Amino acid sequence: EQLVESGGGLVQSGGSLTLSCVASEYMYRSYCMAWFREAPGKEREGLAVLDADGTTIYADSIKGRFNISQDDARRTLYLQMNNLHFEDTAMYYCAADFFICNRMRAAVYYNYWGQGTQVTVSP
Repeated sequence: EQLVESGGGLVQSGGSLTLSCVASEYMYRSYCMAWFREAPGKEREGLAVLDADGTTIYADSIKGRFNISQDDARRTLYLQMNNLHFEDTAMYYCAADFFICNRMRAAVYYNYWGQGTQVTVSP
């Protein structure tokens, strides 16, 4: 597997979680890495992207609460999630591809995905 997420779980409203996505050496050379989420009955939603030059873009729904970062030595992408709301409950996915992240792109543009990690926020 080229992208492997972890870190999901059950957390109370207002709590925090940090998701991790370990990338293969090949995938970590991609230009764009991103976090998405998909709640039951809803479309897969882009949350944050990180370009190869360090540029970050966030969706309005999570801006100010979530932070995307990376650790090159560990080939790992992170999503720090703070002040979680019940509405943040979803399956969270890491995605990557070899294009420049100059904007938030829809899920259909990404060809490489992890298996997902479930985040459940209790009211």
